[in-house]
Amino acid sequence: MPEAARGQYQARMQRVLDHIDRHLDDDLSLDALSAVAAFSKHHFHRQFAATFGLSTHRYVQLARMRRASHHLAFHTAASVTEIALNAGYQAPDAFARAFRQRFRQSPTDFRKTPDWKTWLTAFGPFIDARSRHMANYTLNDVVIRDFPATPVAVMTHLGDPQGIPDTIRQFVTWRRSVGLGKTVSDTFTIFYCDPRRTSPTQFRLGLCAATTGTIPPNDDPVTQDLIPGGRCAVLRVIGSSDDLEDPATFIYRNWLPGSGEELRDFPLFCQRVTFYPDVPENETVTDLFLPLV
Repeated sequence: MPEAARGQYQARMQRVLDHIDRHLDDDLSLDALSAVAAFSKHHFHRQFAATFGLSTHRYVQLARMRRASHHLAFHTAASVTEIALNAGYQAPDAFARAFRQRFRQSPTDFRKTPDWKTWLTAFGPFIDARSRHMANYTLNDVVIRDFPATPVAVMTHLGDPQGIPDTIRQFVTWRRSVGLGKTVSDTFTIFYCDPRRTSPTQFRLGLCAATTGTIPPNDDPVTQDLIPGGRCAVLRVIGSSDDLEDPATFIYRNWLPGSGEELRDFPLFCQRVTFYPDVPENETVTDLFLPLV
């Protein structure tokens, strides 16, 4: 297939994923999705499965269940019944059966103590499907900005990366308790090491909330730190921010060697500009910062 035609074909398939992200509560039947892609409905189910490794029905189910699981874990104000209805189930019992079948926990148990290892296994096919159409960055996507010195409250995750969601839950709870929720305080993550080349026991990551106030004594633990100001190469990532290794690799491998820039002695970090599931996943915005001299 000529490259131009291949690009157009992939763009039409990506349009379907974007439509699903934006319309999880709407009609996502085979007829509706084939119309979005402008492909014949008689062939679209095979085209989608060949491209993404999942049927359209399975992909939509997983997309809705993924949003529901995020709401259970991080949006505790919503009831299980509300979450079940938003996931497309007419009754909480049906939602609970489907949830337990996939995650081996009831929605209520998952809300209390999520089993993230089972969760990641269950969503492996979904994550793989989305990764087949990752964004293609260009050198022009990287810009140099002056980042202002930013005092932050930081909670450090140390250990297996699979435990990061539990640390996030703990940090979110602390932020809300002191009035530093994401709507009033900018959110950052500091990447102290490369997860692909660091043993799980030595993995370290910093979850940060901007604040100019004093950190009150706490048992979480949360400490005061500073993201130093200075020049940074910045790559804006649109879409899932669960794994930023591919855009980070692009900056290091593709942009840095020809830039003439030197790196500053501070780790790679990012700012979470918008969050899933507050916005559809394809509209999630994350700025990735590489500190420069």
